[in-house]
Amino acid sequence: MYELHQETREDWWEVEALYDLCFAPGREALSSYRLREGVAPVAALCLVARDEGGILAGAIRVWPVRIGTARALLVGPIAVHPTRQGEGLGGYLIREALRIGHAAGWDRAMLVGDAPYYARFGFSRLEKVKMPPPTNPERVLGFALSPGAWDGIAGKVVRDA
Repeated sequence: MYELHQETREDWWEVEALYDLCFAPGREALSSYRLREGVAPVAALCLVARDEGGILAGAIRVWPVRIGTARALLVGPIAVHPTRQGEGLGGYLIREALRIGHAAGWDRAMLVGDAPYYARFGFSRLEKVKMPPPTNPERVLGFALSPGAWDGIAGKVVRDA
């Protein structure tokens, strides 16, 4: 059983350590990080999951971006501690962040990731949406929080500054 709560300042270093553990060195050189620089995350959607002992088991962060005049949520990074992987915690974090985002009035979410994995949550390829290079276009995925939210959306993803 996990307790989910909004990430706080006190969680920050522990979440960063989890991301360092789960992702390759140089993760901050990815194009998605350039979209996050100098932009505040959507705090209500940045969640941490702790076990009954208070140990951090997983985390998700979400950032605002723009494609033309359309706003979207850039989901990620998402990480689950290696000793907790395979329990469905990553999916729980994703579903909760999307649920809260929808309730807060957001229409669309996107991420850069493995299409077969994220398809189980309803994400699909965004063929007309372009992340900054060197992002593989096959990994640019979107989820409509409102029906038709991605219809007609095309162009470059930029910072929501």
